[in-house]
Amino acid sequence: MDAVLQKISNVGVVPVVKLDSPDQAVPLGKALIAGDLPVAEVTFRTDAAEESIKRISGELPDLLVGAGTVTTIDQAKRAVAAGAKFLVSPGFNPNVVKYCVDNNIPITPGINNPSQIEQGIELGLSVLKFFPAEQSGGLEMLKAFGGPYGSLKFIPTGGVSVKNMVDYLSYAKVLAVGGSWMVKPELIAAGKYDEISRACHEAVMTAIGFELRHLGINDDSDADALSDARKFENLFGFAVKEGNSSNFAGIGFEIMKKPFLGQHGHIAIATLNVDRAVAFLAKKGVSTRPETEKRDASGALTVAYIDAEISGFAIHLVKK
Repeated sequence: MDAVLQKISNVGVVPVVKLDSPDQAVPLGKALIAGDLPVAEVTFRTDAAEESIKRISGELPDLLVGAGTVTTIDQAKRAVAAGAKFLVSPGFNPNVVKYCVDNNIPITPGINNPSQIEQGIELGLSVLKFFPAEQSGGLEMLKAFGGPYGSLKFIPTGGVSVKNMVDYLSYAKVLAVGGSWMVKPELIAAGKYDEISRACHEAVMTAIGFELRHLGINDDSDADALSDARKFENLFGFAVKEGNSSNFAGIGFEIMKKPFLGQHGHIAIATLNVDRAVAFLAKKGVSTRPETEKRDASGALTVAYIDAEISGFAIHLVKK
């Protein structure tokens, strides 16, 4: 996958930004970075867009800035010259898309029907924008596309919000979602950048979806592991499920038959996307233990331990 699209996948959310003045660009960019969302699609719907992209790309190199609502080749040229690293269009203009493909410019054109999807495939695209998502049939329509066009990924935009983004991101064909709820024009106009940062952080954490899956307890033998699992069952009614290397009591407790990672055991944290979770934690200086990684047929991470422990417990990431 293109490196730019991979970065977008790693955050899972693309803020669609409308700026009325270039003076808003850098303060907004700083707010996005503070909210752990270092990406912005600046729409070409205002006269401020070109200069805003130039200022963001020049002053905030850690922020991945792109141009949205690109409908002509001239706009594409101006956006890239200003520093845009990717382009997004509301519809599928073959001339604009071909220009971008021929010039190695990442572009995700908007589609909402099979004919447009097939134009994208013909031009070699692997990621398309599904727009307007909710008005075009939402997730059910997107799943209908996923069958015949299984090799593609999509970025749903239009009607997507913090309330329904998990539904979209839970679908394997969705690379990321786009929206403006965390960068509302009225918040930008009022200079409420702290509020924007909070909304961005909420969106990022929702896209990752961390939640406790189970607690792993290290025991010393098969007999001890079964005995302890039976205690959970007898006391709390958590049914025992015996396994090769461990026993489960309900879904919340895994009792290891011999010590594994972690002084006391491990804590399993579930996430919508393990690769996205790993990318997020990497920014905090935490990496994975490569020998523990497991991947599915598409190459996506499904399991990984991180190289940090908390109170003697190893941390185990697992895909929901």
